[in-house]
Amino acid sequence: MKKILFFLPLFSVLLHAQNKDEQTLSTIYKTALTNSKCYSWLDDLSNKVGSRLSGSEGAAKGVAYTKQQLESLGLDKVYLQEVMVPKWVRGEKETAYILDKKTKTIVPICALGGSIATPKSGITAEVIEVKSIKELETLGVDKIKGKIVFYNRPMEPENIETGKSYGNCVDQRYAGAKEAAKFGAVATIVRSMNLRLDDFPHTGAQSYGDLPKSQYIPTAAISTNGAELLSKKLKENSRLQFFMKQSCQHYDDVLSYNVIGEIKGSEHPEKIMVVGGHLDSWDLADGSHDDGAGCVQSMSVLEIFKKINYKPKNTIRVVLFMNEENGGNGGKKYEEVAKNTNENHIFALESDSGGFSPRGFSFECDDANFTKITNWKPLFEPYLIHSFVKGGTGADINPLTSKKIVKAGLKPDSQRYFDHHHAANDTFDAVNKRELELGAATMASLMYLFDQYGID
Repeated sequence: MKKILFFLPLFSVLLHAQNKDEQTLSTIYKTALTNSKCYSWLDDLSNKVGSRLSGSEGAAKGVAYTKQQLESLGLDKVYLQEVMVPKWVRGEKETAYILDKKTKTIVPICALGGSIATPKSGITAEVIEVKSIKELETLGVDKIKGKIVFYNRPMEPENIETGKSYGNCVDQRYAGAKEAAKFGAVATIVRSMNLRLDDFPHTGAQSYGDLPKSQYIPTAAISTNGAELLSKKLKENSRLQFFMKQSCQHYDDVLSYNVIGEIKGSEHPEKIMVVGGHLDSWDLADGSHDDGAGCVQSMSVLEIFKKINYKPKNTIRVVLFMNEENGGNGGKKYEEVAKNTNENHIFALESDSGGFSPRGFSFECDDANFTKITNWKPLFEPYLIHSFVKGGTGADINPLTSKKIVKAGLKPDSQRYFDHHHAANDTFDAVNKRELELGAATMASLMYLFDQYGID
């Protein structure tokens, strides 16, 4: 009987905490769905600011706009953090066509980020199709020299987690030109990282690694429909030729900024919790999913807390990172400054997988913290948030270190993400208002729970 009486007060306290958390999450979701600027911010960022490739005028406008909007929230502090970023300019729209006997068939391509230009008159050469970088070694210099290497390994359709499919084939985009150049190729074209068949070529970062500049070769992505057509024609005529022309240029690095705003902690201001996305985008579109959505959702976390009058125990900081797409300098600079000033980060959350319906989170943490986190899962289930897994979280928070830190990445439904990723159709009209706001609410809810209960 005494044991029962002892546990009754404890049970009462736990039940009260659970009820309080349920009520707070309900308030957070209601505020996000009825009274958030999240969608209107994305409208402005997409349609008034536009594309925001690092070093561009659009990126500078994005910095100014988001800083102004954070200041309007009445945060304790809003500031810019200097970061040097690469400046690469695409130039004129690329052109390409298949030359099969006397027939010329135009196909959509786009230069990969960081590529050099072709000669002004373009490049015309025979094509050799491969499925992997490793296949180059089996072909050797004799079969590759003087040709355009065509990487045609599709994203695997059988994976429900489409990020896995992306990860399993992105090496041909990132390192394809570097490896083909070693065998004497004059250029490379890469099948777009896209699960559907369409006419949108998808750009993305590529690297020449430690190759001397004299060995750099032009590289471009071809749309999935274009890749299918080229592969089919190569089976019919292995001697056909391909023409490509692009005029991209490199410039010296330029000054840009991470945009930062914070609410100071009421009990532990020295403990910092970060929420963020990357402000830069590729230049083919306005980057609404990648990663305008993550930026406005992160801003909305602080907006929601202000509107519901929630005073966090720990300092909560939103960081809009610059240069995730082609260098990651924003995340590296943030960590460098944090380390130099001995800041103590206990939690970091990133949204960089699009503005689709949230499904859960991935976490980088030890077993004790993961057990604690999974105990919160019932609080999210009424909102159909059910996936709590260990795994990668985000490129910009990846460099962040502290004595002990938990990291998380928002996991939206990924089935349509790569239809838009790095392509000309990554535009505002592809984002659903309600799905975007649900993501913001889900992020704010997780931030609230970590603020309330800390890490182990």
